[in-house]
Amino acid sequence: MRILMNVTIPTDRFNEALRNGTVGQKLNHILEELKPEAVFFTEQDGSRGAVLVVNLDDPAKIPTLAEPWFLTFDAKVKFQIAMTPDDLKRAGLEELGKKWG
Repeated sequence: MRILMNVTIPTDRFNEALRNGTVGQKLNHILEELKPEAVFFTEQDGSRGAVLVVNLDDPAKIPTLAEPWFLTFDAKVKFQIAMTPDDLKRAGLEELGKKWG
């Protein structure tokens, strides 16, 4: 299942890593472990952040995705299910509309 991870990184923890020269190494290590389909760095609620597209076949893997961000940057992580147009086509919307509409 495709998931969007919204990561909010506290400024102080990121700044500390930036100042001591470890931020690139830390980010690369996390991304190499998670192997996201895509990653975009952006602003999240006025802080540094990222949006990652990851595949999740087993909900038990959620800590594997979140803990690197929690432990490295004291970040907040939110998960959202995401569907492609093909996923939506397979959802059976017409049948659901007939049943519940």
